[in-house]
Amino acid sequence: MRCWPLFLLWGLLPWTGAVGSIRSYPHRTVLDSEGKYWLGWGQQGSRLAFRLEVRTAGYVGFGFSPTGTMAAADIVVGGVTHGRPYLQDYFTNANKELKKDTQQDYHLEYAMENSTHTIIEFTRELHTCDLNDKSITDSTVRVIWAYHQEDVGEAGPKYHDSNRGTKSLRLLNPEKTSVLPTALPYFDLVNQDVPIPNKGTTYWCQMFKIPVFQEKHHVIKVEPVIQRGHENLVHHILLYQCSSSFNDSVLDYGHECYHPNMPDAFLTCETVIFAWAIGGEGFSYPPHVGLSLGTPLDPHYVLLEVHYDNPTHKKGLIDSSGLRLFHTMDIRKYDAGVIEAGLWVSLFHTIPPGMPEFRSEGHCTLECLQEALEAEKPSGIHVFAVLLHAHLAGRGIRLRHFRKGKEMKLLAYDDDFDFNFQEFQYLKEEQTILPGDNLITECRYNTRDRVGMTWGGLSTRSEMCLSYLLYYPRINLTRCASIPDIMEQLQFIGVKEIYRPVTTWPFIIKSPKQYKNLSFMDAMNKFKWTKKEGLSFNKLVLGLPVNVRCSKTDNAEWSIQGMTALPPDIVRPYKAEPLVCERSSTSFLHRNFSLKLLVCFTLLSSMLGTECL
Repeated sequence: MRCWPLFLLWGLLPWTGAVGSIRSYPHRTVLDSEGKYWLGWGQQGSRLAFRLEVRTAGYVGFGFSPTGTMAAADIVVGGVTHGRPYLQDYFTNANKELKKDTQQDYHLEYAMENSTHTIIEFTRELHTCDLNDKSITDSTVRVIWAYHQEDVGEAGPKYHDSNRGTKSLRLLNPEKTSVLPTALPYFDLVNQDVPIPNKGTTYWCQMFKIPVFQEKHHVIKVEPVIQRGHENLVHHILLYQCSSSFNDSVLDYGHECYHPNMPDAFLTCETVIFAWAIGGEGFSYPPHVGLSLGTPLDPHYVLLEVHYDNPTHKKGLIDSSGLRLFHTMDIRKYDAGVIEAGLWVSLFHTIPPGMPEFRSEGHCTLECLQEALEAEKPSGIHVFAVLLHAHLAGRGIRLRHFRKGKEMKLLAYDDDFDFNFQEFQYLKEEQTILPGDNLITECRYNTRDRVGMTWGGLSTRSEMCLSYLLYYPRINLTRCASIPDIMEQLQFIGVKEIYRPVTTWPFIIKSPKQYKNLSFMDAMNKFKWTKKEGLSFNKLVLGLPVNVRCSKTDNAEWSIQGMTALPPDIVRPYKAEPLVCERSSTSFLHRNFSLKLLVCFTLLSSMLGTECL
C-alpha cells in the first residue's frame, strides 16, 4: 500500500509520522448505487475539504454542474500513478469538451491507493475568482462523479463509460454538534410491503396513528429507515400532520398519493413536520427544542408520503421503508412548531407556458403575524430550520423577511432548487420573527417546455410555492399564506364577466364571445401566450392584492383570514454582501508549500526505503 499524507494546514498541525489521513469529515454519503464511490466533506472557514473513496486503481473524477451533466461543469481528476499522486483542475464548456484549467484551485492534501481502492483528499475555496469554477453557496449543489480502471495518461482521462452519475447535495449545511444519548426509545412509521408499480415515479401515502403516551414526550431526532437494497428506490419522504378528528379506520390501507380515488382523510394532512430526501441525513432538533407528543395539541394522526423512483421500470419490487422517531421524557425548554408560509395551493396560482423565467410570490402578511403573535407570543418566535418547497417547474426559492419596510437577511434560499432533493435547512443562526413582520416566499419557475398553463395544485406537474418554518416556542398558527386575486388575472386576457352566482368549479366565463361558456382554466389556455405577454402578466400578478390565509390548528382561523391585503411597500431592499473570493496569494503559497512537502516526503521515502511518502 502506498500513501501520501500532505498535512497542509498552514503549520497548525505538526507532522506526526502517521500514514493515514488525520482530517475528520462531518458529512458522508455514497454517490453510486453499488457502494463503490463514497464522498466525505466538511467546511473549514472559507474552504471546503473533500474525501473521495472509490473502488478503483485508476483515476477518480468529481465536480459541480449546473444541470447534473458534463456541460459547463467544474471538475477535478485525481489518482495515483507510477507511485505518485496527482490532482488536476479541469472544466468543460457547453459542448462537454474537457479542458485543463489555467488556474488550479484544488489542492491535494492526502492520497492513498491499495489493490482495490483509491482515496483522494483535497480542498478548495468556496469562491475562487475563477470563471471556470462554480462558487459553492447554501444552495443545492449538483455534484457529478466518475471513475475509470486506468489512470490519466498523456492524452487526458479516458472516457468513463457508465461509471458516472450525479447527486444533489447541500454542502454547506451546518454541522450537528449536539450529542444524543445512545439508548433513546423510538417508534417507527414504516410502510409494510408496498408493491411498487413498474413505472418511473410513484407517490405512496399511508396514514399512521402516533403512539399514545400517558405524559408529554419530545421527539428530538428523526432519521430514515430505508429497506436494504432500496437506497436508490426511495427518493424522498415527507411526513404531514393531519386533522385529529378521525377514528382508526383511516389507518386500514395506503394509497397512491394525488390520485382521484385517494381517501378524503388524506386531504386534511397539509402541514409538513419532517422531510427527508435521498442523500439527506437524519434531522436532530436543537438541544433546547423538541417536537411535542402526548398532549391534546400534538399530532394524533400523520401521513407518510414516500416518493419511489424506478427509472428502469423494474417489476416485482416490494418496499417497507419509512421514518424512525427518537423521543425522550427529558422534556426540553421549548416545543417546536411548524408554520406553512407562501402561496395557498390553489388554481388561482397561474404560470403561463413557454416562460424561461416566471416569478410567483406568497405572502405571510404583517396583518396575520401581527394578530397571531400579539395574542400568542408578543416577544416573537425563533426560526431554526426551513424547508423550501416547489414542484418540477421550480428553479429557485427564497424566503424573504421584512420589518417596518426594511428587508432583513434572507431566512433561507436555494437558487438551484432540485425537486428531487428536499430537506430542512438548518439556519446558521436562529432568526426572530416579531409581530408586524412579513415574509415573502419567492419562487422562480421555468415552463419553457410546456404548451399549456401550469396551475397551483398537488400533482408534480402542478406547482407550489411554500416555505415550512421550524421554530419555537410553538404558537397556534399553522398557516400564513396568500392567494392572488383571480379576476384581475382574467382581465389581463380580456375576460369581462363570469356567470354569477358561481355554481360550478372551475367557474364559467360569460363574456366576451371568444371565451363564452369556457371555464376560466380553458380561457387561460386558449389565450395566445408569448414571452412578452408572459412578462407583462408576471409584472401584473406580483402587484395584485392578495387574500390572506391565517390558520390555526384543526382548520380554525384567525380573524384576519379572508381579508384583502396589498404586497408590502419595500422601502429598503436587503443588499447582500458581495462574495469574497480567495485567489492568488493564498493559493500560490498553498501550492508551493504543497509541492515542497511532496518533494520532502519523496526524498524521505527514498532515503528510508519505505512505501509511504
